[in-house]
Amino acid sequence: MCRFFDVSRSGYYDYVKRMELPDRDLPLAEQIRTCQQEVKQTYGYRRVHIWLERKGIYRNPKTILRIMQKYNLLSAVRRKRYQNYGDVLHRYPNLLNRDFHADRPNQKWVTDISYIKTGQGFLYLSVIRDLYDNSIVAYKTGTEQNINLVLSTVREAKRKEKVAAELQLHSDQGFQCTSQAYFRLTQLYNITPSMSRRGNPYDNALAENFFSILKTECIYRAKPRTYEEARLLIGDYIHFYNYQRIQLKTKLTPMKSRHQSVV
Repeated sequence: MCRFFDVSRSGYYDYVKRMELPDRDLPLAEQIRTCQQEVKQTYGYRRVHIWLERKGIYRNPKTILRIMQKYNLLSAVRRKRYQNYGDVLHRYPNLLNRDFHADRPNQKWVTDISYIKTGQGFLYLSVIRDLYDNSIVAYKTGTEQNINLVLSTVREAKRKEKVAAELQLHSDQGFQCTSQAYFRLTQLYNITPSMSRRGNPYDNALAENFFSILKTECIYRAKPRTYEEARLLIGDYIHFYNYQRIQLKTKLTPMKSRHQSVV
């Protein structure tokens, strides 16, 4: 048998001796198993590492990951996977550069997508906000976070607003805004894209700020049970926000500010 597998006799007997020894990883694996049972197998190796340290068990995080893989103790939570939405990725400079002041309507827009929790699952909300008066120029909802959700929001904004001069549209680096379709649409509408730096959410803070207002004043209070209920709540709130909600800085509603700029 040793000749057939091309191994030495001494190597084979060393292997047999090791088989009789207990697995050195087993005690740590049992501790990790206990941890995963407590947290319903939701922890990745980094959180397991913290949990073990609190128990006075100190191991290298890479060792913990190896043992979790060996004993099938990895998190059962679905991991994010990279999706290929096309080979062409367009990156744009950060033209906005946290300068959230605009001198006129339709000079600087910001856009983003947020998750609205419902009893049926997440509803995705895409908005475009004008930095001149903080009004919501356009919004779209969908049950899938795809490229078309963003494109349809841009089309709706362009349909509603007469843009006579240069317009910046600032976004994060989501796959929708780095896509070829987004690039073509902004070229078609003569929109100048601007993009946040990676890992800098404050670069698009005014888009995030609206989602915080919406969720605090509406969604968290109503707790929509269905997609349709959430859509109705969002539509009603955005109308209230644009036409009735007074802003402390201007003491006017967004649409009142917008109207005064035209007069």
